[in-house]
Amino acid sequence: MGRWKAVAVAGGALAVVTGTLLVDPNRGLLPGCPLKELAGLDCPLCGGTRAAHALLTGDVGAAIDFNVFATLVVIPLLAFLVLRATVALWRGRPVSVPSPTWLAVGALFVFGVVRNLPFSWAAPLRA
Repeated sequence: MGRWKAVAVAGGALAVVTGTLLVDPNRGLLPGCPLKELAGLDCPLCGGTRAAHALLTGDVGAAIDFNVFATLVVIPLLAFLVLRATVALWRGRPVSVPSPTWLAVGALFVFGVVRNLPFSWAAPLRA
């Protein structure tokens, strides 16, 4: 039973990656960030989908411009967690969230505050 769960997790991740690759978020096909629309603030993940699309198309510079934190921390962390969950399920072991993940959540909060400060280095360079 665990192997079917592992296949489902890997298949779901593959579907998300394929969708992100095929649908260009720069064309306005996806809804915008509610926080950006309502309050005019950049949330910590604003530009994350565009960054992921840029990474999948090989444009690392654009990915960093869209969201440096998503590019360097969130996307690799999500990839690691999906791989870890898939391997654990395949081996019939329980899936748990490693402790450093909570550190990343705290860093995400701090990044969200810092990127909205005037003249912040973390502000998105591309809209």
